Amino acid sequence: MEYKDYYKILGVERDATEAKIKSAYRKLARQYHPDVNKSPDAVNKFKDINEAYEVLSDREKKSRYDSLGANWQQGANFTPPPGFEGFNFNNFNQGGFSQGFAGGGDFSDFFSSIFGDFMGGGRSQRSSGARQSFSYDDLFGGAQRASQSGCGSGGCCGGHKQEENLDITQDLNITAKDLMSDKPISVKMNTVEKCLKCSGVGSSCSDCGGTGIVSKSRNLTVKIPRGVKEGQKIRLKGEGKVDNYGRKGDLYFTIKFKDSEYLIDGEDVTKTVEITPAEAVLGCKKDIQTLHGIIGIKIPPETRNGKTLRLKELGLPKKTTGFGNLNVKIAINIPMSISEKQKDLYKQILELE
Repeated sequence: MEYKDYYKILGVERDATEAKIKSAYRKLARQYHPDVNKSPDAVNKFKDINEAYEVLSDREKKSRYDSLGANWQQGANFTPPPGFEGFNFNNFNQGGFSQGFAGGGDFSDFFSSIFGDFMGGGRSQRSSGARQSFSYDDLFGGAQRASQSGCGSGGCCGGHKQEENLDITQDLNITAKDLMSDKPISVKMNTVEKCLKCSGVGSSCSDCGGTGIVSKSRNLTVKIPRGVKEGQKIRLKGEGKVDNYGRKGDLYFTIKFKDSEYLIDGEDVTKTVEITPAEAVLGCKKDIQTLHGIIGIKIPPETRNGKTLRLKELGLPKKTTGFGNLNVKIAINIPMSISEKQKDLYKQILELE
């Protein structure tokens, strides 16, 4: 799931006062209210604004959210601690909690993974007096407990907890240059894990600040196999979650191609090259940067916009030997600034057409 930066959503700093948070919320809520704003994305923005305010306006939720750390980026891959997998958050509107939420009970998966225990009824009141501690199992234990409906001490599970899934699966965005290199790439990874010092109980624990969870950042080196395909998974043994017994899961990176210069299709890549209208009519020579270095190409006269030139063996490495192709897609671009003389020449051309 994606991490949500509630401070960024409301447009406030992390040290913003309650008054500033409330003011920012009111301003954005008025701007994106579906009754006022008819843009297609207004409804989703309004939900995000309400969800952000629900967290940042509540001291306990804000404290827990802040304990995740400030090294996260909006939209980054977020992996909750062990036990979230399989938890059903569909009925969180029951129990009266949604009455305290400015936008109703339509919460994101990210919100549910962090504040699931608040939704169960034990913390449904916004004003709870003295600060209460919570158990990690109260927050993330739903996927592990066998005492749900129809499964008691003598039921299908024998009353025993199901084994935690300690594996992590996360997307890994890589570029065409990453695929060309034989060197491992460095990946920074942020995770949220159960506090091992207090076993997730929290309370007065100094490591987690009483939240029961800790945010960790680590750098990993990942070797990208030759000829890897999008959607393929790379396994890093022992780099997953860790439980109280020291057992470690595995980390699985799912390959995603993300490149601002090249469109990747298997071993072939496509690159857009811009030319002027005059170059398109008369033809020209261009030096272009490729994955294999700078090369000169000849663009024939009367080249139309969108035409593709194929350059063999200038793509990505194949799994065994050789390389794919580079497709050069032509885009006719009008210069940003045109002199008066150039405009006169264009007028003469227009008169001849």
